[in-house]
Amino acid sequence: MRGKSSGRVRWLIVWTLFLSTVINYMSRQTFSVLSPLIARQFHFAHRDIGAILSSFQVSYATAWLAGGILLDALGTKAGLVIAAAWWSAVSLLSALASSVPAFAVFRFMLGVGEGFNWPGATKAVAEWFPAKERGVAVAIFDSGSSVGGALAAISIPWIALTAGWRWSFVFTGILGLAWLTLWIFVYYPLDKHPRVTLEETSLIRDGQSPHESAVEPRLRQWPKLLRDSNVWAIVIGRSLTDPIWWFYVFWLPQYLSDARGFSLQRITMFAWIPFVAADAGNFTGGFLADFFVRRGMQVVRARLMVCCISCIPILAGIPAALVQNSYCALALICVALWGYAAWSTMGLTLPADILPQSHVASVTGLSGLAAGLVGAAFTFSVGFLVDRVSYMPAFLAAGILPIIATAAVYRLIRAR
Repeated sequence: MRGKSSGRVRWLIVWTLFLSTVINYMSRQTFSVLSPLIARQFHFAHRDIGAILSSFQVSYATAWLAGGILLDALGTKAGLVIAAAWWSAVSLLSALASSVPAFAVFRFMLGVGEGFNWPGATKAVAEWFPAKERGVAVAIFDSGSSVGGALAAISIPWIALTAGWRWSFVFTGILGLAWLTLWIFVYYPLDKHPRVTLEETSLIRDGQSPHESAVEPRLRQWPKLLRDSNVWAIVIGRSLTDPIWWFYVFWLPQYLSDARGFSLQRITMFAWIPFVAADAGNFTGGFLADFFVRRGMQVVRARLMVCCISCIPILAGIPAALVQNSYCALALICVALWGYAAWSTMGLTLPADILPQSHVASVTGLSGLAAGLVGAAFTFSVGFLVDRVSYMPAFLAAGILPIIATAAVYRLIRAR
């Protein structure tokens, strides 16, 4: 029995990380989904909503870098234990907020804990998966963002309408504590896991490049990393694509309320659908890249090919703001998020493909810092644009930026 199950330990770990991502997105989406209701109750303007949302992104961005460094120093298990305890406690405390400063402070604190999730998950995939399986592995945990967004759009309004909006924050906090317990029992380093077999260990080790196990003193690595064009390819690529995701994640419920006249009940009915499309995009990108690799294409080249292809559906977001029919607009947003998620899966996989394991979390954190700060500025500017112009400039930028990002990645990346 032990031999039969132990060959799939790496998949158990990545599906546990999937659950973490689901809960992360449910907790960060709670305010966004409820923003039409909360804004009416407390008379918030769009710029107030933008300030609250961007406060999360500022701390989230900083935590990506700090979290990446700490994860490389403390290890994947301990780092995510600390982070999960933090974000669960903050979710519970968010139920006490009643003003713009209070919501902003709690969103800021939430970002501190949740900024550990992606560097930690990326590091775990680098440790536990051979290169040929990483596209699917990253697609699995990254797809939790889409599933979490969809579940938030369905469950959070229902809880708010039946028990009051404050209980929505309590609900996500309890989910985080439950995941923390699961993680403690599931994850161990590869060489210390009590249920992994020699066969699975050999499969993983044989599928990893020699440079992936290189170790370098933590402080000495940074001058070298900052001179590496691969690092800047990852940083610039994410900085120009992540703001698109944040725009749709944070502003879609408010957009449906403002521009399309959706009530909270209708938002519950329809706002989850684009996240299902994004979930499909995660797996489309992962499976397509792995298909190219199995057919003999070099790993990094396969990732870049998927990035290039993904730019086409992302452009569908531009006409979404122009069409009169609300359901046609939702369909176009679904296409755009499908393309974005395929691109994002490749962007998250690249660090593990071209960097040593000892650098993966740090570089992933650096790219998260840059992307988060750009995303925070973008999210904040959307609030001012909506108050003064419309949502159209944001949709236009969301369609064009991935093309620039892909060109930059092609220009800078140098596969080993």
